[in-house]
Amino acid sequence: MSQVSEEREDRVDAPEPVPASVPEPETVPEPARKVSRAGRNLPAAIGVGLLLGAAIVTSLLTVRFLFIGIIAIAIAVGTIELAGALKRAAGIRIALVPVLVGGQAMIWLAWPYGREGALTAFVLTVLVCLLWRLPGGADGYLRDISASVFAAAYIPLFGAFAAMLVPPEDGVGRVLAFMIGVVASDTGGYIAGVLGGKHPMAPSISPKKTWEGFAGSLVAGVVAGALTLSLLLEGHAWQGVLFGAAIVCTATLGDLVESLIKRDLGVKDMGNMLPGHGGLMDRLDSLLPSAVVSWLLLSAFVPVPL
Repeated sequence: MSQVSEEREDRVDAPEPVPASVPEPETVPEPARKVSRAGRNLPAAIGVGLLLGAAIVTSLLTVRFLFIGIIAIAIAVGTIELAGALKRAAGIRIALVPVLVGGQAMIWLAWPYGREGALTAFVLTVLVCLLWRLPGGADGYLRDISASVFAAAYIPLFGAFAAMLVPPEDGVGRVLAFMIGVVASDTGGYIAGVLGGKHPMAPSISPKKTWEGFAGSLVAGVVAGALTLSLLLEGHAWQGVLFGAAIVCTATLGDLVESLIKRDLGVKDMGNMLPGHGGLMDRLDSLLPSAVVSWLLLSAFVPVPL
């Protein structure tokens, strides 16, 4: 018995064989997605840009006053996007209905009445905004009214100057000079910035905007201005050079201003309506101030016959 028990104890106490460890399969790291130096979906951005450009050119070459309708729609969408961003990010409530209705009045009254019509509609819009916000009480009144007046001036009032380019007999040439100048500025700056941008222009505002990109914008804008004013309008090449340089400066300023607004609100884009671009306001930022300068300079360089 003692021998059997000793054998059992030996069997019990004997260490069990440790199974060989099975090596875990090596995890193959997923290839990192290449990020475009442009920072956006380039094919989508190009496709959307071509579609918008085709709509504008078609309206100008068929019934040019349809372009005013395109402006009116873009202004309404841009206003809604800005109002939504202000509300979501900062709790600012602009008087949306008065700004939308007044904005359409600025655009359409600029057609027959020019500056007087647009400015009259703007003043009336401000007055209605003051009244519209009264029921909301004193809390945030000045903040909301200031934002409402800013939205009315920044979007529809500036946009009305683009509408004022259309009515003259050479309105198609005026609109094309304006649009081609802005597109050339954006495209030249984009290409030069992607290929050789090394020195930030305003790192605290827009880190991707570089002096090399600005130089590319300047070259492309000046060439576009000289060609459009001499070929599409009865202007001189030197006037086109000044026109193109001014458009580049205002388009760049518009980009920086909207970048500041978005940084203040803590948002990347004003919306997501346009793939590869963001919101419509992200495309209007360079067009709106450039419309004002385009109307002023073209009125001086190529006066409209009375």
